[in-house]
Amino acid sequence: MNYKLKPTKSFEKDLKRLTRAEQKMVARKLKLLLENPFHRPLRTKKVRGFDGLLECSVNMDIRILWRHEGENIILILAVQ
Repeated sequence: MNYKLKPTKSFEKDLKRLTRAEQKMVARKLKLLLENPFHRPLRTKKVRGFDGLLECSVNMDIRILWRHEGENIILILAVQ
């Protein structure tokens, strides 16, 4: 399935706060997310207490919160 990324304003704001190296890591993980949202290196899992919200790992400190909306992947936050 071909997915499209739809970042929220809060995601874009969070992304700008990251260092250049961290932003590159996020870009690589977003490519994997487009190919397969449940690709093993992403360590995707459901967020407890939030219906339909998922998270995946960029590294041990950075997580991306997202959800499905049809063929779109809505990027909500990049949290440290």
